[in-house]
Amino acid sequence: MSQPGFLQRLKFQFFNFYPPYFGAGIKVKALNKERTLFSTTMKLTPFNKNYVGTQFGGSLYSMCDPFYMLILMEHLGPGYLVWDKAATIRFIKPGEGTVRAEFYIPKEKIQEIKEETDRKRKMDVTFTAQIVDVKTGKLVAEVDKVIYVRKKLKE
Repeated sequence: MSQPGFLQRLKFQFFNFYPPYFGAGIKVKALNKERTLFSTTMKLTPFNKNYVGTQFGGSLYSMCDPFYMLILMEHLGPGYLVWDKAATIRFIKPGEGTVRAEFYIPKEKIQEIKEETDRKRKMDVTFTAQIVDVKTGKLVAEVDKVIYVRKKLKE
């Protein structure tokens, strides 16, 4: 396991005051003890409503943006470069109320990523997050995140 890192030192509530999240009404609701799972929610408000009265697509994506990268950075440590490389969002149905998303990487998967990166020196890994309507449980959107991981060269 890595040394205590950014997420362990920082209370997850910090994200709730991050200007892009605060303005869109995005709330980070949970970070588990193992630092492998984040949970976010977003209520429909005048600040994240689009022209037709549903969740703005950019806000839906924003609530999913950094979390897989942060989990990997935390667990792989300073010997690895972790970067968001690409993302795709698929809108399934309009977000008409409060939506929720979870971002989870099992420790076994983190270990696999570390071992493969150690062998190959760099890799891309894809994760998919689902955004669901809290009230109905119906899928609103899916976000694929491609994360670039590279072992840093020794200086």
